[in-house]
Amino acid sequence: MLSRRNLFGLTAGLAAASVANPFTRAVRAAEAEVPATEAARLAASISDRLFDGDGLARAVPDTPTVSDFAHGLDRTLVLGGGGEYYVAWYCGFFHGLMERGVDLTAAEMVVGTSAGSYAGSSLLSGRFGQLRTEFEFFGHFPSLFAKMAPVSAPNASQKRAQEINFSVKDGSPASIRAIGHAALAADNHLNGNGVERLAWLLTGDSRTGWPAAKMFTTANDCYTGERIVVHQDVAKRNGIPLAHAAAASSSLPGVIGPTQLGQRFCMDGGISKTWAHTDLVAGSKRAVVITLTNGYEGSLLSGIPHDIHKELAALEAVGTKAMLIIAGTPPGVNLLDPKQIAPALRAGYERAATEAPKIKTFWA
Repeated sequence: MLSRRNLFGLTAGLAAASVANPFTRAVRAAEAEVPATEAARLAASISDRLFDGDGLARAVPDTPTVSDFAHGLDRTLVLGGGGEYYVAWYCGFFHGLMERGVDLTAAEMVVGTSAGSYAGSSLLSGRFGQLRTEFEFFGHFPSLFAKMAPVSAPNASQKRAQEINFSVKDGSPASIRAIGHAALAADNHLNGNGVERLAWLLTGDSRTGWPAAKMFTTANDCYTGERIVVHQDVAKRNGIPLAHAAAASSSLPGVIGPTQLGQRFCMDGGISKTWAHTDLVAGSKRAVVITLTNGYEGSLLSGIPHDIHKELAALEAVGTKAMLIIAGTPPGVNLLDPKQIAPALRAGYERAATEAPKIKTFWA
């Protein structure tokens, strides 16, 4: 497998090719065959030397591989992303499960991406009741949430990030870097301190560190295209509060963030070649995997092709039995529209009645 250093040079320029004209695409494809320039090799070498020691980057395996995080664990939980709609859906769903005697905190490891990072971290840190109450409030007063997380008409730099995000055709590091560079250059309405304030509110984190040892969040380094996995050990090493990790995991290019983790500026964990980062729980005995869609139909937040069924097949290949729950969304729903919070809360709560007995049986 090519190293990050080689990938940096060999694939530079490819990711943005799909949004260019045919001539430009052909030129860039030819350029990809040219050996890496000395400048590119030097830049990658410097990045490797300065950042490899922070422990945050973790490659997505190309073949089914047992995760050293999950090896020997019994029950694990994977929570995918999908905007504020999905945070609200989780609030309703978890509430319904609790009423029916299903305790998801029995999971020995929880992987949360974007919306799943907020839902999972609040569940494990004992703050779920607060998060559910907040979203019930915002369901009644969506205009207040809209003021906290404004999503107005995008400017040119935001459009560039959004269009590149939806135009790439693969989840290679080069494609993710192209999205990440555009995300870094976007003049977002919700950025910096605004992202942090929203994250503090939604997680209830008091800036004391990482209160939930079982919680893992995902993001992507905007500069290198590497996947970032944050858990208690590396959070302490790099001084990353739980709220920052959740904010980075939900920093959608051209909309929110990017958010700083350690010395890396990171974007949404969903901007990856893996739909829900299920590889992180590979090797556990049983995994409940909850996603918004199957990865290729319905409401999506990236153009990178995904298939959750292939990810589950990879889990099964290493001996992990997986239960998949696809939340689904009404046709044409805007995942970032605060007016969808109330319907999402109801949908999640109602879905719990169907899934609760199945989860009980699966985890029994």
